[in-house]
Amino acid sequence: MSEQHNIVVNVTTAHIEEQSDAKAERYVFTYTITIRNKGSMPAQLLTRHWIITNADGKTQEVRGDGVVGEQPNIKPGDTFQYTSGTTLETPVGSMYGSYQMQADDGTTFDAEIKPFTLSVPNALH
Repeated sequence: MSEQHNIVVNVTTAHIEEQSDAKAERYVFTYTITIRNKGSMPAQLLTRHWIITNADGKTQEVRGDGVVGEQPNIKPGDTFQYTSGTTLETPVGSMYGSYQMQADDGTTFDAEIKPFTLSVPNALH
């Protein structure tokens, strides 16, 4: 990744107990993503690609345009933050993926989203 194209992604997660139902194997989580442009050139988030895995190893792949209905153009030094969610059949799972970005010079590149854990409180010891 060049100095011009340096996108850093941070994630925080939460379990939404009031929307979850353990008997029905429904565990609802939110994740808040902060995308920071540490490069020297503006870059637009075009598409997303997620791999979501539950504790049973069941994997779901999600691709789509933008995030939460937007394709933000993030200037150098700026951040874009959004919250989304997912539902798992197990109390623990993980997600990772990438954002496909396009810099103002026309260069396209992937911004990596490192694996993160989705977990009901106290499910992991």
